[in-house]
Amino acid sequence: MPVFNYTARTLTGELQSGSIDLPNHDDVVQHLRKNRMIVVKVQQAPRDIKLSFGKGIGTRDIVIFTRQFATMINSGLPLVQALDILSEQTENKALKDVTRAVVYDVESGHTLADALRKHPKAFTELYVNMVAAGEAGGILDTILLRLATFMEKNDALVRKVKGAAIYPAVIFSVAILAVIVLLVFVIPVFRSMFADVKMELPLPTRIVIGLSDLLKHFWWLIGLGIAAVIFGTRRYYATPSGRLNLDRIMLALPILGDVIRKSAVSRFTRTLGTLIASGVSILDGLEITAKTAGNRVIHDAVMESRASIAGGETIAAPLQKSRVFPPMVISMIAVGEQTGGLDEMLTKIADFYDEEVDAAVEALLSLMEPVMIVLLGVVVGGMIVAMYLPIFGMIGAVQ
Repeated sequence: MPVFNYTARTLTGELQSGSIDLPNHDDVVQHLRKNRMIVVKVQQAPRDIKLSFGKGIGTRDIVIFTRQFATMINSGLPLVQALDILSEQTENKALKDVTRAVVYDVESGHTLADALRKHPKAFTELYVNMVAAGEAGGILDTILLRLATFMEKNDALVRKVKGAAIYPAVIFSVAILAVIVLLVFVIPVFRSMFADVKMELPLPTRIVIGLSDLLKHFWWLIGLGIAAVIFGTRRYYATPSGRLNLDRIMLALPILGDVIRKSAVSRFTRTLGTLIASGVSILDGLEITAKTAGNRVIHDAVMESRASIAGGETIAAPLQKSRVFPPMVISMIAVGEQTGGLDEMLTKIADFYDEEVDAAVEALLSLMEPVMIVLLGVVVGGMIVAMYLPIFGMIGAVQ
């Protein structure tokens, strides 16, 4: 049975609000009148929003929603009417339900930012704070356009970094599959042949046969070991010290660490620049930026910078102490602070590092391709050569 929220006045003029379970709107109105109450508003309560896997709200959905919302607000449409239109025309069921819930909250007297804050799976803290700044400054349409642009660029950056990992992952998976097929199906054939000949096998051949026997008879133990390592790593990463140590290791990796560092710098500068330009305070902006950094080392450096500003100092000094951000970034942030154009300077840094990420990803892919091919050739070729060594020995003995 649906739940209806109502607002009504008693005979004494007192305003009351509540919820009631009844089949339809008319039954609610009739029930209130029977209790001698004057109906002010009756509306069905929004259902709980559950974003299930595969039916959630993607970044692209929010970007389109935000751009359309900005256009309608800029055209002079009332807030509730714009949200109603968006809820009707969106094709994403989860976003449609979220938008309807937001409409209800706004009609009930909540600000748009407070209504959005109730749906953290759809609207991030950054999104909500920028909307709050837009409402306070009367520039909601401008803020929404900035949000859409920011989200598009941030999503493109994430796709670049993820794309850099796809090719090596595919090659590595093929290598693992090839090795398993050789050890399980091919090596036992050679083993049976060598057992019939009863000859002493070379060390490489014995090692490969031993690995084959290990995989055939103790595959479950190997699987448990891999699962235990993955589980233990995740548990360790869930701890503050574990996440800090592993994130520090990721930044120290050759080439890949450079991609991670540059993408983190781009995300940090673009997020903070967008927030400051939208009217969010520098302290709130740094706190939000730290939460969206995606790396504990970057997070700690940004939070130290926030504490420095709260104590009356600059942003650049603690960022320099962290040794995470390149000297050029520190210098440009310092100049931006001195000139009062920090938001513009941060945006310039983000644009520059977007191009740097592109170059770093290309360098990573160009290096990974030959390395993975050589690795695959050495592993598979080495196993094949190891199994042919006894055959070569037999041919030499016959001659």
